[in-house]
Amino acid sequence: MEHVIQVQNLTKIYGKLMAVNHINFEVLKGEIYGFLGPNGAGKTTTLRMLTGIIRPDKGEANILGFNIQKEPLKAKQNIGVVPETSNAYVDLSAWQNMMLMSELYGIPKKEAENRAENLLDRLGIYDRRDDKVNAFSKGMKQRLILCMALVNDPLLIFLDEPTSGLDVQSTHLIRDILQEFPEQGKTIFLTTHNMDEANNLCDRVAIINKGQIAAIDRPEKLKNMIKKLKSIEISFDKALNTKNLSELPHITQIRKKGDKFIVFTDNVDGLIHSLTLFAESENLKIVTLNTLDPSLEEVFVELTGDA
Repeated sequence: MEHVIQVQNLTKIYGKLMAVNHINFEVLKGEIYGFLGPNGAGKTTTLRMLTGIIRPDKGEANILGFNIQKEPLKAKQNIGVVPETSNAYVDLSAWQNMMLMSELYGIPKKEAENRAENLLDRLGIYDRRDDKVNAFSKGMKQRLILCMALVNDPLLIFLDEPTSGLDVQSTHLIRDILQEFPEQGKTIFLTTHNMDEANNLCDRVAIINKGQIAAIDRPEKLKNMIKKLKSIEISFDKALNTKNLSELPHITQIRKKGDKFIVFTDNVDGLIHSLTLFAESENLKIVTLNTLDPSLEEVFVELTGDA
C-alpha cells in the first residue's frame, strides 16, 4: 500500500528536554491514524514537525512523497490542518475566512465559492456564513476551521484534538464526516486524548510517551497485548464496598463503578467461581456478570502510566 507519511528518526530537543526521541512510523493511504499520548508526551511537537511549523533537530518526515523540510510547498499543497485552537480570523465572517483560505491556495473564485457553500452546508453553518466569527461558539469555530482545512480538497488531513471541549452535536457531526474521508481516498492523522474516539475512528494507533513510541497497532490488537487486564463487571442485589471483595482469590485490582464493580484478574474462570461462592455465602444475588476485554484506555494507562 502507498505510504502518505514516512517518519524516520524524527527528533526534537528543547534545551535538556528530549521532546521527541528518534521516532519512526508510517501512515498508509486511506487510514485514520491515531496518535495518542499523555500531556507533554510529544504529540503536538510531532504534528508541528510533520506540518512544517517547526524543524526537527534530527531525522526526516516525508509527506505525500515530499520531504517536509526540503520541499515544504510541495508537501503542503495537498494537506489540510485543523489545529486544536481556532485559527480563523474572528473579525471576518465565515464566508470571508473561506474565501481568504481559497485565495491562499490559488483556487479559482467560482470553484472556491462552490466548495465553500458545500462545506459550510455540510458542517451546518451555511446559514451563519455572513456572521463574524467572534460571535461563534467553540463548536461552530471548530466546524469552520475544518471547512477551511478542507477547502483545497486535501489528500491528507492533520487534526489536533478536533473534538476537545465541543458540544455533543458538533462532536458527532465532525466524527461522522471524518469517517467518510477514507472512502474518498483521503488519509487522517489524528491526535486525541479521547480513547473512545480513537477506538471508534482509528484503523491504527501509535501511543507516544515521554517522546518515544510505546506501541503501534490496531486498537483491538493493542487490547489483546495486555492479557493481565482481563476483568469482570459484576453487580449484586445489595450494596457492598470494595473491602468486601478484596480478599477473594484471583483478584488483582478492584474498581467501583456506580452500583457495579470492575474486578481485574489473571484467571477469569477462577474468579467467576470465587464470586459465585462469595454470593452464596453472603446470601447475595448476582444481578449482572460480564467478562470484559481490556479497553483502549486501559492499554493506554498500562503503557504510559498516565492515569
